[in-house]
Amino acid sequence: MSHHREFPPLSGASALKPLPSLIFGSRWLQLPLYLGLIVAQGVYVFLFLKELWHLVLHATEFTEQQIMLVVLGLIDVVMISNLLMMVIVGGYETFVSRLRLHEHPDQPEWLGHVNASVLKIKLAMAIIGISSIHLLRTFIEAGHVGIPGKSNYTETGIILQTMIHAVFILSAIGIAYVDRMSASTPDKAH
Repeated sequence: MSHHREFPPLSGASALKPLPSLIFGSRWLQLPLYLGLIVAQGVYVFLFLKELWHLVLHATEFTEQQIMLVVLGLIDVVMISNLLMMVIVGGYETFVSRLRLHEHPDQPEWLGHVNASVLKIKLAMAIIGISSIHLLRTFIEAGHVGIPGKSNYTETGIILQTMIHAVFILSAIGIAYVDRMSASTPDKAH
């Protein structure tokens, strides 16, 4: 005999009592936050185009290392932009309202099975990717450490940046491990 109680499906917000309806409706307060992130996405598009134009204008003057640093900067902007899209689309879908994109040819593959757990892991992986690009840029410039005017980094700064990157990786592993443990543990409440 099951102790699981079946509830009738809700026909809309009118089926909820006033307080639960208010609490449930408060999720729409997040809408301005996601709209603000869309504006931030536009700023990143502008930054990308500005850096790309700078690269094109100075391609003949830049050394290979300078070109590599600018390209890594462009990749960094793209990765942050991807992170923004995951937060905007995934967060809206998870916490505000369904986007109803089923059967849409451009629906991102990951959106079909997004939930708070999947979103957390995807965001952690994106942050690791962004941190990796920053660390790679630091390592490229590491040869100039200690030369006045040649490097923006100190040895301590490089070590700290590497440690922070390692913490990001360990955090992502921890999140994935806890998520896997909670998914494999049967729900004892039922």
